[in-house]
Amino acid sequence: MATTGIRQLEVSSPAFKADGELPAKYTCDGEGINPPLKINNIPEGTQTLALIVEDPDAPGGTYDHWIVWNIRPNTTINEHSNPGISGNNSAGKSGYHPACPPNGSHRYYFHVYALDRELGLMHGESKENLVQAMKSHILAEGTIMGRYEREDR
Repeated sequence: MATTGIRQLEVSSPAFKADGELPAKYTCDGEGINPPLKINNIPEGTQTLALIVEDPDAPGGTYDHWIVWNIRPNTTINEHSNPGISGNNSAGKSGYHPACPPNGSHRYYFHVYALDRELGLMHGESKENLVQAMKSHILAEGTIMGRYEREDR
């Protein structure tokens, strides 16, 4: 179990700047694949990473786009990849659900967590179950946010 304070991961992407625009390639208007992520400051003792991608600006409340855990603690998550075990997103499916805001500009938060153990969750679990399983096992966390607004049709 983690016994020290939670440290800060540095999360970035070669595809977009923090607080910048997500390229259409990673949205429903493009290829719909996940963007690449870079993770630095992974603390010693990290056994796995977990990732939650969410849109708090969705009309019905926060929309979960991607839930993944038991990711090897590498410094890169490649684009168009499935780096670990996927949970169900808000569409009720596993895997990356691309940004596709129905109106206006939405924010997409890519939260990365360094964990001190592998999680015993099964494929298709919910974000709530992942958050519960991570409690007291988070060594570090970090976030990058990108924005996307669809062009008028």
